[in-house]
Amino acid sequence: MTTVDLAQVPQRLATGAFILNSGLQKWSGDEETAAGLHGFASGTYPFLKDMDPPTFLKALAVGEMAVGGTLLAPFVPGRLAGLVLSGFSAGMLGLYLRTPGMHDGNFRPTQQGTPIAKDIWMLGIGVALVLGNGARRAERKAERRVAKAEKRAAIAELKAGKKAEKLAARN
Repeated sequence: MTTVDLAQVPQRLATGAFILNSGLQKWSGDEETAAGLHGFASGTYPFLKDMDPPTFLKALAVGEMAVGGTLLAPFVPGRLAGLVLSGFSAGMLGLYLRTPGMHDGNFRPTQQGTPIAKDIWMLGIGVALVLGNGARRAERKAERRVAKAEKRAAIAELKAGKKAEKLAARN
């Protein structure tokens, strides 16, 4: 069973709800929305050109709902949620970096690029979720080692006591 790290709850709740809501809105998007988003994405990612816009919009909506749901689900480990969010945000940042007119030569966002450039916060949260478990995992591992060592010591003490009893009984 996975326990929820309370320090991750605000990050996961805010980001998950935001992305889930975005996916739900896209799910009921119209033809114009589908065409606009498809044109934008397929300009950056050419493999999407063969997909028709409504199908693209539904796939994008499902993807966003899955990412949002993963972040909101308390049984999903933080590291996995972080990996999912990092992958999603990397795709968004790819749009920002590869689409002409989104940024100046120094990667500062233009007015057109600001709505996507701000999504870098998702990458930061995703990486924090992945890395945030490292210290906690090391602590739990050390606790398990101590518990095993204590158990071995108790067993050895018990065996030594039994041997001492047998020797005393012989004498």
